[in-house]
Amino acid sequence: MVNQSLTHSQQVQRIHRTVLDNGMVVLVNENSAADIVAARIFIRAGSRWETPQTAGLSHLVAAVLTKGTEQRSSLEIAEQVESVGASLGTDSTTDYFLLSLKTVSADFAEILKLSSQLLRSPTFPTHELELERRLTMQAIRSQQEQPFTLAFDQLRQIMYRDHPYALSGLGTEATVAKLTQADLLHYHHTHFRPDNVVLSLSGCLPPDAAIALIREVFDDWQAPATARPSLSLPAIPLAPVRTALPQDTQQSIVMLGYLAPAVNSLGSSTTALSHTTAPDYITLKLLNSYLGNGLSSRLFVELREKRGLAYEVSAFYPTRLDVAQFVVYMGTAPENTAIAVDGLRAEIDRLRVTPLTPELLQAAKNKLLGQYALGKQTNAQIAQTFGWYETLGLGIEFDVAFQEQIALVTAERAQAAALQYFSEPYVSLVGPAEAIDLPSVSG
Repeated sequence: MVNQSLTHSQQVQRIHRTVLDNGMVVLVNENSAADIVAARIFIRAGSRWETPQTAGLSHLVAAVLTKGTEQRSSLEIAEQVESVGASLGTDSTTDYFLLSLKTVSADFAEILKLSSQLLRSPTFPTHELELERRLTMQAIRSQQEQPFTLAFDQLRQIMYRDHPYALSGLGTEATVAKLTQADLLHYHHTHFRPDNVVLSLSGCLPPDAAIALIREVFDDWQAPATARPSLSLPAIPLAPVRTALPQDTQQSIVMLGYLAPAVNSLGSSTTALSHTTAPDYITLKLLNSYLGNGLSSRLFVELREKRGLAYEVSAFYPTRLDVAQFVVYMGTAPENTAIAVDGLRAEIDRLRVTPLTPELLQAAKNKLLGQYALGKQTNAQIAQTFGWYETLGLGIEFDVAFQEQIALVTAERAQAAALQYFSEPYVSLVGPAEAIDLPSVSG
C-alpha cells in the first residue's frame, strides 16, 4: 500500500521518468511498504490498428505471446514464473498492448529478463496458436449468447462505422479463423520496438537500482532505423441511428450512445470532434459519475429504485485516444422497453435543461475523486495508472491536472457540455421482437 498521507502532487513527484537511449520510456515509483515490485509494460498498439479483415489480431497476439520464445518453451516459461510465485500476464485493449508482471523484489530481475525475451523474441508456435484460436472462438460464441454484449457490439458498429473502434476486441469467428502465424509475427515486428514501449514500475526498489537493472536488460534492444508506425483513421460522422436485434430473451437491453471527446486532441485530429479539449473530457467524466456510478447514481435511484424499471442500469464513458462514446443502458422487462428508452432519454435531457444543484455537483465530485484515489493504492495500480497516462501522451502530471480540473467544473460548465454532446442518441436494442419493434420505441 502507498503512504496515504502523501498528497497527489507528492505522489507524482515520486515518479522518476527516464528515457533510455533506445527510446524506451521508464517510470519508477519507489514504495518500500511491502517487498513487492509490480511493473506494467505498455506497447502503443492495440485493436485500433486492426482492420475488418484482421479483427481479433491483438487479442490473439496477447494470448500466444507467453507460449514460447526463441529461448524457452511455453512449459518452461510457466515453470519459471510459478517457481518464484510471480504473476505474469498479457492483455490487449483498444489503445494499447500490455505485459504485466509482479514479484517479490528479490525475483524481479529474473522475471524482468523473461519479460524481455517475451517482448523481443516470441515465436508464436503454431500448435499454441491453434489452441488459442479455438478458445477465442468459444469466447466469441459465448458472447453471442449475452444480450448486453450483443447490444454493445451493435451500438459500436452504428456509432463508429469504418473506424476500428467499431470492431470487437475478440474479432469474429471468420476473422480469427483466417489469422496466421505470419500475421502475429508481422504485428510483433511492427509494434514491438523499444521506442514504442513504456515500462512503468512501482515497488520496493530504489529508482537508481531499478533504472540500472532496466538498462542492463533492455539497452541492447535497438530501435529499427525506420520510423515508428503511424496511423491514419477515418473520420467518425455524427449521424445517430436506431437499430434493434430480435432475441428470445427474458429481458430487453436498451443502450443510448453519444459521441464524446477523446482524452486529448492528439488522438482525434482526423475525427469530427477534433476541436474538443481536455476540460470537456473531464466534465463528461464527472457527468458519467453522477449518472451511473454506484447505487446512489441518478439512473439507479430514479429508474430502478423509484420506478422499478431496471434490472440493471448504469453509464460508462471509456477513456480513448480517438473519439469516445458516452453510453447509458438498462436491462428491463420486455414490456417496459419503450418506457426504458424514454426514461433514459429523459434523464440525459434533464442535464441539458436543468443545471445540477451545488449539492449534487459536489457529491458527484467527491464520489469521483474518492474512487480515483482508491484506484491508486497498490503497486500494480500505481504502475498501471502512470504508465497508462504516459502511453496516452498525457504525461504523469495528468494525475494532478485531472483532480484539479474536476474540482473546477461548475454547474454551468456541466450543462454546457450536456448541451453540446447529448443531443440525439444512437439507440441499440436487444430483446424479444415484439418488444423492440422500432416504431413502438421511436418516440
